[in-house]
Amino acid sequence: MRPNRPTSATRRGGNAARRPVLAAAALAAVLTLTATACGSGENGAADGPSAPAAAGGTADGKITIPDDLKDRLKEHGIDLDKWRDGEWKDWDRETWLREAKDFVNPIIEDLWNPDRMREAEEPDEPVTEEDISGEEGVTDPAPRPVEATAVAAPYHGSAPEAGKVFFDGPKGSMVCSATVVEDPANPGRSNLVWTAGHCVHAGKEGGWYRNIAFVPSYNNSGGTSTEGDSKEDVAPYGVWWGDWAQTSEQWISQGAATGGRGAAYDFAVIHVTPEKGGDGKSLEETVGSALPVDFEAPAVSRIDSMKATGFPAAPPFDGERMFQCEDKPGRLSLKAEEPTMYRIGCTMTGGSSGGGWVAAGRDGRPALVSNTSIGPVSAGWLAGPRLGEEAEGVYDAVSRRFAGR
Repeated sequence: MRPNRPTSATRRGGNAARRPVLAAAALAAVLTLTATACGSGENGAADGPSAPAAAGGTADGKITIPDDLKDRLKEHGIDLDKWRDGEWKDWDRETWLREAKDFVNPIIEDLWNPDRMREAEEPDEPVTEEDISGEEGVTDPAPRPVEATAVAAPYHGSAPEAGKVFFDGPKGSMVCSATVVEDPANPGRSNLVWTAGHCVHAGKEGGWYRNIAFVPSYNNSGGTSTEGDSKEDVAPYGVWWGDWAQTSEQWISQGAATGGRGAAYDFAVIHVTPEKGGDGKSLEETVGSALPVDFEAPAVSRIDSMKATGFPAAPPFDGERMFQCEDKPGRLSLKAEEPTMYRIGCTMTGGSSGGGWVAAGRDGRPALVSNTSIGPVSAGWLAGPRLGEEAEGVYDAVSRRFAGR
């Protein structure tokens, strides 16, 4: 996606002072990520979260902390009470968990209040023409810009699978876009969310982001959110915390905020659980829909159009409204040895990172075939990874981990 920082290539995401995007698996990108990052994050957990929790719940609706999460926290010297009270703001290299097995994301109830959500900004990781070599792989001419179109509100009626991902990083609170997808291990009861890798993990320069949460149909009415809005106004279907996230090893080892490094593998899957314990319904049952994922999408020559959805947050957008772009895709190659990416014309900016790209699947049904990863500072186009065996491996691993749960 396009960031609001004047770098060569941008990722489309965001943070509290600037909204960034998170990633759970390894992902690298030469272009700038489209997430947005926020400010210092000093308006964080110490403002009165009522209770810490992690994935899991009981029949009475109380959130519990699984023993395996407690053990993993202890292994890293993390005291849950101190973490809840603000210790998560410590981004020292020794405390920044990096490896896939290190992912921990205890729920801090009410941390993501409406004001904090609104302040989160997009991550800025753009690309320049110098990042794209015409001698590496196949790259089609840059597409003409396609003006982003506002989605009709209420968003739940137009795109019930779409929402926003919020997370914290060293620069503050950030935001990305995401999509509810089907779970093969739990048909009809999915708790899986698809987004960009740079929305959950910092790539080669860091580790997992913290306080990762998903809000389906964010600001569902499409109105102007203001200070004092209730949580129900901006999160009508609740706040869902990531209890597991996974991204590609390539993103973890190569991913970068600018220049497009790791972009061909910039995808992630988050398994979520309701912040308040919920009523026993899954995310899919709560929103009423989930998209299938197509890991064998046709070549660009056989795709008439792709539709990208997101919440762009960098100017001229404000991150409060859902937009879409629809265009016939072209090809973008950053490195000859890496998969060719999809590219479409689109004026969405940072904050749209991670948003789903939908096309007709092999059975004719709409299916998720990519996600927003990078775009130029000029915000004329977006590019996303073509989902193959690496993406399917990440997806299947998260699905199997929660099979039957």
